[in-house]
Amino acid sequence: MLERDVDPTVYRRRLRNILRRRRESLGITQANAAMEMSWSVSKLIRIETGAVTISVNDLRVLLPFYQITDEKTVSDLIEMAKNSRKHSWLGIYKGVASDVFLAFLGHEDAAIRSYSFQPILVPGLLQTDEYGTEVLRVTRGPKDDVRLDSLVELRIARQERVFARTDGIKLNYLLDESVVRRAVGGPEIMKRQVRHLIDSCQRDDLSIRILPFGLGVYRSMRVPFVVLEFSNPEDEAVLYLEYPQGESLIREDGPVEDGAAENVSPPTTPPTYLQIFAELQQHTSEAETLQILQSALTELGD
Repeated sequence: MLERDVDPTVYRRRLRNILRRRRESLGITQANAAMEMSWSVSKLIRIETGAVTISVNDLRVLLPFYQITDEKTVSDLIEMAKNSRKHSWLGIYKGVASDVFLAFLGHEDAAIRSYSFQPILVPGLLQTDEYGTEVLRVTRGPKDDVRLDSLVELRIARQERVFARTDGIKLNYLLDESVVRRAVGGPEIMKRQVRHLIDSCQRDDLSIRILPFGLGVYRSMRVPFVVLEFSNPEDEAVLYLEYPQGESLIREDGPVEDGAAENVSPPTTPPTYLQIFAELQQHTSEAETLQILQSALTELGD
């Protein structure tokens, strides 16, 4: 069980994974489980894919059928079901950011490692306030001031929540060199952003590496992605992809979980992108990264 105040998304995901794996280990098909519970098969599928949250009453009936009778285990799972139905801190941002992105933030709440590749912009957790506001202002348009303010608020809340975690999360970043050469908001804003990246390089919980222009064309250079890993074995790694046609959130052992872009091909998994991250990381170093950052500052007139 989680002692920290984490998003209910984490509990929902863990509980459905436990139930699905238990059913599979017993050799029970979804059809047989649904028939035993007097449910439709679609209801069980929605529970196991996370489309709906299982109620405490339904869980109490399901556990004996899955031969889960140990008092402590049953108590823990019931508590997990209760926690999964609590109000999320992300609820007030529904309709402001996409459902896929909000689901990703819920998973980020419990991750112990994050591997993020960004070929275009400074990642949200590393953005200064003025850089992040400028990005949102340009990408959202001038007639979306109310939503812009809410998105800025969400970004700040996310940064505060992640960096306030006492249990820690290791953040690993790979940025294309173009990210720090592109003067978002003009030279002054960008200088402060680059200095912030330099300062962030000194943090123990952060690793920032920049892929130099000299690397040329490389794998996945057009697709930003984040892979999240978790300490609990019930939590598979999660892959978040940002395609031009939409976002996707993909489980390690399953199909696209949320908001699949229809034309995403071929299907992929978190381990694939962890491998890509590891391969790309070999083409840069801490010393080269700091050299590129200092060079960017010089070009900006610092």
